[in-house]
Amino acid sequence: MNAAAIELAETPTSVQILQKILDTARECVLVVDANMRIANCNVPAAVAFGRDGLEIEGMRLSEVIRDLDLHEAFRRALTTQTASDVRLELTRAGNRRFDVHVAPIELDGVTHSIGFFYETTQIDRLESIRQEFLSNISHELRTPLTSILAFVETLENGGIDDKENNLRFLEVIRRNAERMHSLIADILELSLIESGNVSVEMRDVRLAVAVQDVIAALSAKAATRNITLKNEVPDTAVISADIVRIEQMLTNLIDNAIKFNREGGSVTVSFDHTDGNDTIRVADTGEGILPEHIDRIFERFYRTDRARSREIGGTGLGLAIVKHLAKLHGGEVSVNSVLGQGTTFSIVLPSLAR
Repeated sequence: MNAAAIELAETPTSVQILQKILDTARECVLVVDANMRIANCNVPAAVAFGRDGLEIEGMRLSEVIRDLDLHEAFRRALTTQTASDVRLELTRAGNRRFDVHVAPIELDGVTHSIGFFYETTQIDRLESIRQEFLSNISHELRTPLTSILAFVETLENGGIDDKENNLRFLEVIRRNAERMHSLIADILELSLIESGNVSVEMRDVRLAVAVQDVIAALSAKAATRNITLKNEVPDTAVISADIVRIEQMLTNLIDNAIKFNREGGSVTVSFDHTDGNDTIRVADTGEGILPEHIDRIFERFYRTDRARSREIGGTGLGLAIVKHLAKLHGGEVSVNSVLGQGTTFSIVLPSLAR
């Protein structure tokens, strides 16, 4: 073989060059030939679109992805040399979503079509959360604001001279203003925590004392529903935590346990140390939580019973705050519930190194 032949043999083809480029891309890329078969793909595409580890190169596009709009985009690129954009959703792959750009490409003198799949699953999920957040906060603010405006108007239209009811009207206005204030305060608090602008000052905390302080602060609320608050934390229990934040977590959990408990029920706070972790449990004797709600219970504004939640008050952000504060401590929070028997929230924190 002469030098020219050797040089020609070593010269990479456009297909080989393209494959090297594809292998550097993070996005899924498919190259389809004139027979609508996958001629080339990169690893992300093989992982995303392959089934049971099957090799997708050489397969018909319709065997790999069943989507008419996508097939038409690839066919259009092959037959009319026209680029186009389509939206793809793969329900079999956990509802993954892609923006796909399909364009014609010539490889070694043969027309192919190439598709770049830009995954938007996470972006779409965040956008859904944003829209839900805006919807929820608009509702939560509108409800007390509507009440405030209605009673202000009543006072302006002569209610101020109604000695039997004017103080009651003002009380309603104050109560709804406090509800708005609490909501805004919790939103700001959660925003600071999620943005990383909140730090914890770890020190030894006598847990039984902290629990008793929280119980004392909530005893009046518990008494209105004849609910017994029990502190079963041993006097010797000492944890490593930020005292302000641990009391904040306990307050949110115990307050929730009071709200969603049965009349005459009980709330018990306990502690144990196992496997190098300190676990604080807050258990109630309420109706429990349906299984379909468990996975979303720590989402902001998520309510298992919206009607009852609004009736008894609360911002719907307490559990989200608890989750993030537990993470700041290097721990986590979980929930276990049995219908008809009650619910237990557990804060698991790294134990003191002694």
